[in-house]
Amino acid sequence: MNQQFNKAVLIAASMAALAACTTMGTGVGRERESHGSVAFNWTSKDAVSGTMTATLASDQVYTGPFFQITSETRGETLAPLWLGWRRGWYDWPYWGGYAAPEFQTRYSGRVVANLDGPDGNHMRCRFHLMRPLSGMAGGGAGECQVSGGDTIEATFPAA
Repeated sequence: MNQQFNKAVLIAASMAALAACTTMGTGVGRERESHGSVAFNWTSKDAVSGTMTATLASDQVYTGPFFQITSETRGETLAPLWLGWRRGWYDWPYWGGYAAPEFQTRYSGRVVANLDGPDGNHMRCRFHLMRPLSGMAGGGAGECQVSGGDTIEATFPAA
């Protein structure tokens, strides 16, 4: 009986430790053209990357990776951002042609995401964090753009 109790305590402690490593949050947005609402959910295990989901008022769901740009960010880490878009997002003004160290310094504290949606469409996002050391859990604001051009203003409260 004592051995079963010890197993149960160990399992509970392990699950609590895993849960403590994962942070989750929500955000809200509004489409500029249709004025439809957008619900965001995100999950992260390391505070600098994770998965984000955006659900539009039309019930279209977009999901994919997000990355916080830090001094440790490497160019190949951002490769998933370009899927479905021009490499570097040069058709959506956000950043210039900075070399790696300048890029990391200029955009540190920002989050970028590329979410896959229905029918091969994509949504790209860029956010400024309020408390970068806390990652998305520190809150932030920014915008997303859906394939075809509709833009979404988004805010994420601090957890």
